Amino acid sequence: MKEQQTVEGAFAQLEAVIERLESEEISLEDAFRAYSEGMELLQFCNASIDMVEKKVLKINENGELNEF
Repeated sequence: MKEQQTVEGAFAQLEAVIERLESEEISLEDAFRAYSEGMELLQFCNASIDMVEKKVLKINENGELNEF
């Protein structure tokens, strides 16, 4: 997977993988490869979202910024 992958791009790729998996004409081997690719994309998305969540700051009642 590319290091400069965006979450949006990964979600678009994930949608394409889902469409392939939903196809009635996909072979078992291709389905397994698509599933593996989808799981990698999902892990990337989860890790990216977790990283962003940890960087989110909130303002407390004193007007100071605290990490979320």
